[in-house]
Amino acid sequence: MEKYKTFISYGKQTITDEDIETVIDTLRSSYLTQGPKIKEFEDAVANYVGAQYAVAFCNGTAALHGACYAAGISEGDEVITTPITFAASANCVRYLGATVVFADIDQHTYNIDPIEIEKKITPKTKAIIPVDFTGQPADMDSIMKIAKKHNLIVIEDGAHSFGAEYKGKKVGTLADMTMFSFHPVKPITTGEGGIIVTNNKVYYEKLQLFRSHGIKKTPYALEQGDWYYEMADLGFNYRMTDIQAALGLSQLKKIDTFLARRREIANTYNEAFANEPLLQVPKQLEGTSSGWHLYMIKLSENLNRKSIFNQMRELNIGVHVHYIPVYWHPYYKKLGYKKGICPTAEKWYEHVLTLPIHPDLEDREIDFIIDSLMKLIHC
Repeated sequence: MEKYKTFISYGKQTITDEDIETVIDTLRSSYLTQGPKIKEFEDAVANYVGAQYAVAFCNGTAALHGACYAAGISEGDEVITTPITFAASANCVRYLGATVVFADIDQHTYNIDPIEIEKKITPKTKAIIPVDFTGQPADMDSIMKIAKKHNLIVIEDGAHSFGAEYKGKKVGTLADMTMFSFHPVKPITTGEGGIIVTNNKVYYEKLQLFRSHGIKKTPYALEQGDWYYEMADLGFNYRMTDIQAALGLSQLKKIDTFLARRREIANTYNEAFANEPLLQVPKQLEGTSSGWHLYMIKLSENLNRKSIFNQMRELNIGVHVHYIPVYWHPYYKKLGYKKGICPTAEKWYEHVLTLPIHPDLEDREIDFIIDSLMKLIHC
């Protein structure tokens, strides 16, 4: 088989001249950081998802760290999350000294299984971090019901799901706090960047404190003079820049177009593979509309995933695999986590493949990807 003329990446940013001009305007302004674009971007994101508050961070991992801080997670606490996610979903818990508890995934949606969550709850459980894997919202009604029953905080990791919908509502108001990521391969980008949206004013104020060294203007500080400030807690320098926020504001104008193209590509894949017994298309939870950050195809157990992966790469098709179960990583192994604790997730991981999906993907590239995969699974 002849390879494609250029490498087809599994994901990439879509940057327009308008985006570039917007960033240049900010570079020419008085503020490169801690300026007006941050609040403007936060307000725009909050308005888009229907939340009351938003706090921008330098990246999504920092935002998750801030959310765990705002939730009061600390040493001795346990937090339940999925093993099929990027490591940051679990690492944010470890940053505060708490214990990560992994609950298995639903075999159909690949998201965390609410039934498995309930099995893992103990008196030490403080919070749940469901992940909207590939852009499909988790089963939030069931998860919030469990959280209410056990008095738990829910931090939704929506790194993949900005713009996705759950029962007619944008992701962002379903959990106590929701994180969105703006890494280049995400629905919109700020280069790096993340944000927490919430309707809880207490969390909002804690998030603001945490991202800027733990510093705030107290009434006493204001009495001393405009130069005076106080560090109320040990925070971090997790601030987003105005340059990032300016790019985000420009990208946000195009989010609906970006999402429409991702959904069009996913539908094309679904239709092409629907009747192929050696492939299983991703199933969607009823009442959800995925943002399709990733398109994951499941291969038959009779197929050699590594061989197909390598052959697709040789054809210049940037297939990938998302993700290695988090507790398989050496760091978590050192903490005592062992293979076998989430069997559905582990079995699923062994047979999946990520196909390219992003707004700039051309129809001829999609056709080449489909034709190549179909030929390889039958050769």
